[in-house]
Amino acid sequence: MCGRSSLTKTEKELEARFQASFYSEDLERYNPLPNYNMAPSQMLPVIVNTDKEHIRLFRWGLVPFWAKDEKIGYSMINARIETLLEKPSFKNLIDKRRCLVPMDGFYEWTGEGKEKQPYRIMAKDQEIYTCAGLWDVWKSPDGRTIHSYTIITLPANDFMKPIHDRMPAMLNREHEKLWLDDSLPKEDLLETLTPYGSDQMTAYPVSKKVGNVRERGPELIEKIDNPS
Repeated sequence: MCGRSSLTKTEKELEARFQASFYSEDLERYNPLPNYNMAPSQMLPVIVNTDKEHIRLFRWGLVPFWAKDEKIGYSMINARIETLLEKPSFKNLIDKRRCLVPMDGFYEWTGEGKEKQPYRIMAKDQEIYTCAGLWDVWKSPDGRTIHSYTIITLPANDFMKPIHDRMPAMLNREHEKLWLDDSLPKEDLLETLTPYGSDQMTAYPVSKKVGNVRERGPELIEKIDNPS
């Protein structure tokens, strides 16, 4: 499961990385970066297959168009690759609504109970990397429109196994282009989702404060010397 991440870069750095721009009205309404503790229900940057020239702000936690209540999003922050073609929430989105979810680290916990220790996991070969996601649009009975997304997860690679048994579908730059390519059939799209190379990943322990969504400071990404 991927339930927390970080993006410690500025809007300008993100625009340069993806050769895409933010909508000015999005930035005026909500200015998210840098964000040291990205969490579900927050409005966060994505690049969608239908508009590759812009960086949009969507809510983390998928609310399918058919949902009766937006609260369903809290239980749909991730989508397991094994069931993408089976679950009604996801199977129709692969063809039409895919997205890239930028981050420069994600957090995962190892251990048991109160002794769980968070780690920040990064890509050695990319300062900003992306994970494959799916998005949808939901309209509430009172007329509100919510754009939301979920992050696809895979079985863990050898690097991640000591920390957690699953990992987000991290993409290299070539696979980013393929994931947003509307000309590819869904079978080819899914073939791009393979575990990131173990030798291209790194991790270090961080403060347990990252488990509190109200904590937002840069100290969250600092390495701690004596993890419990």
